Amino acid sequence: MLDAWGLSKKVKTALSPSLSRLLGLATLAVLGVSGCGYHFASSGDALPSAAQTIYVEQFDNRTRFSGLNDEFMGYLKDEIALHKRLKIVDGPAQADLVLSGTVKFANATPANFNSALEPTIYNDQLAVSAALKDTHANKTIWTTRNVSYIQHTPVVAQTVVTTTPTYLQQNLRAGDIAQMTDIQVAQSMTSASQNIVMQKVAQNLYSEMAEGF
Repeated sequence: MLDAWGLSKKVKTALSPSLSRLLGLATLAVLGVSGCGYHFASSGDALPSAAQTIYVEQFDNRTRFSGLNDEFMGYLKDEIALHKRLKIVDGPAQADLVLSGTVKFANATPANFNSALEPTIYNDQLAVSAALKDTHANKTIWTTRNVSYIQHTPVVAQTVVTTTPTYLQQNLRAGDIAQMTDIQVAQSMTSASQNIVMQKVAQNLYSEMAEGF
C-alpha cells in the first residue's frame, strides 16, 4: 500500500458518519493529537450570544487528494449540527457567522514493519486551518492555524485488534478478517481509520471554535 489516503475512496464503511462518530468516541486504542489537545462537549460560550446561524464555506484543498475537502465538510457539518447551538444555512447572506478554512495536509506514514521491511501499521494524519467571521461586525473573531489528528492504522491481519471501534464499525465479526485478502484488510482498515480521523478533526475544530481556543 503506497498511499493510505489514496485508498480512502475505494472502500466505504457500512455506517453513517454520525453513527460511526459515536463508536469513534469510545475508542481507547487511538492516538489523537490536536491543536489544543483533547476536547470534550462544548457549550459554545465563546460564540457571540446573538449568533444563531452559520454558513460553512467550502474548505480549500491543499492536499493532493481530490475531493478530500468535500468529504471532510460532511463530517464538519454533522458536528456543528450535533451540538444544536448553531443552525447551518445555505448562504452567507442568511448567516450570523461564516466558517472558512483549508484542508492543509493529509498523509499516511509507515509506523511499523515486519521482518521483510513491509509496513504493517501506518500513521494516518489530517490537518486543517480555519477562521470564523461575524457577518454583522464584519470581522474575523476566531482563527486557528492547525487542528490535526493522528491515528495508528493496522493494514495487515496480524496487527488488527478486532475489538476496537475501528474494526467493529465496519460490521465485521472477529473471524471475518481471516477470510479477507491482504488488500481487502488494508483498504477496509484504512477507510475506517480515515473516517475516525476526519470525525476527530471535526470535533476538535468545533470545540476550539466554540470555546475560543
